[in-house]
Amino acid sequence: MEKWFCLGSMGVAGLLCLLFVLDIAVATPFGGTSMVVDILGLLASGLVGYLGFDAYKDLS
Repeated sequence: MEKWFCLGSMGVAGLLCLLFVLDIAVATPFGGTSMVVDILGLLASGLVGYLGFDAYKDLS
């Protein structure tokens, strides 16, 4: 069960990272209103992805 939580968190983090990159590049999903929010969202989703990966390594 814990492995699914780790994989799920990495998947959601990856999806959000993709959405924030798309918002910076073409202003599609969120309308490109704030570059600061996009950069902080990228950092946050990268951090969650890393933490999920690190926890997954500990469980394996």
